[in-house]
Amino acid sequence: MAGGWWLVVSGRKDKITPPEAFRLVRRGANTMWTVPYPSYRVKADALDVAWRNRQLSAPFLHESANSHLTNGEDKGDNNPIMSTKRQADIDTFFAGHPVFSLGEAERALRPTGGRRGTVERLKYHVETGRLKRVAREVYAVAPRGQQAEHFEPDQFLCALAARPDAVFCCHSALELLGTAHSVWHTCTVFTGRRRPAMQVNNRQVLFLAHPAPMRDGQVLLGTRKVEHLGRLLTVTGPERTLVEGFRRLDLVGGAGEFVESVRGFAGLDIDTLEAVLAHYGIAYLWGAVGWFLEMYRETFHVPEAFLAKLEARCPQAPQYLARERRGGTLAQRWNLVLPPELEHVGERDAG
Repeated sequence: MAGGWWLVVSGRKDKITPPEAFRLVRRGANTMWTVPYPSYRVKADALDVAWRNRQLSAPFLHESANSHLTNGEDKGDNNPIMSTKRQADIDTFFAGHPVFSLGEAERALRPTGGRRGTVERLKYHVETGRLKRVAREVYAVAPRGQQAEHFEPDQFLCALAARPDAVFCCHSALELLGTAHSVWHTCTVFTGRRRPAMQVNNRQVLFLAHPAPMRDGQVLLGTRKVEHLGRLLTVTGPERTLVEGFRRLDLVGGAGEFVESVRGFAGLDIDTLEAVLAHYGIAYLWGAVGWFLEMYRETFHVPEAFLAKLEARCPQAPQYLARERRGGTLAQRWNLVLPPELEHVGERDAG
């Protein structure tokens, strides 16, 4: 048996049926290994296999259960070996899930050993370079011929794998809606279960709690589905993105970048816009949206009656649009002090 026989523990029944674990005892040394069933191979050189009350030697296994043995190259202990069917299952899963979570893999592959068995199978593919571990419980499939350590997975799919309930918002919404003026360094999502920020390539993914005004069963208000790399993502639509961008200028690249982006929307639904503003109930947001729609009223076909409705709810005294900054230009109708970068942003509609 010296030099190359491997005992492969698999789910296939033969003349012996593997129990939950084998005990492998080295002759004369009384050194013991416990090997979880069913996904490991252990070198059988100079080993006896103790199974229940029977002693089964390596030669017996060779003769009676050779479907569980391969004469192959020594690649180290505790490396998973998949049957052909199991390998086909995981190939299919990888093809349909370029980025996935540990939970998704466990539900799809249903390995013996449950979650622990799934972790070990994925660990094997990480070690062989087929998978990249992006973050805790998040994995990405490296394209064929590309080294995993040099592979940069898509940050949106990584965020979705980490939080399936993700609602992409702020600058990420601008990017997915196709109007972002530039690529930004932060990906942002709303989720019902926050988690620490995740680093994907050179971008950070922030998991934010749903805004308090939307937690009364309205987390999907003003959202839409957007296809991205074969997956449907939930994204805040133009109307909600417009309101929330003015609320969180720090998450949309600043006022200048934001206005340049949102003026590229194909259209705005007035009723949805009013519903989002009503849920927030913040005066300066009514004023900010009013200023923007007055600037681009021809582009978005905004009736004067709606502008008047916005004006009635804008601040009673001047407020700063950029809440943490001072200085700027007062938009008198809207009682809003605009930061300097908005003085020359784009071109307002004529008329």
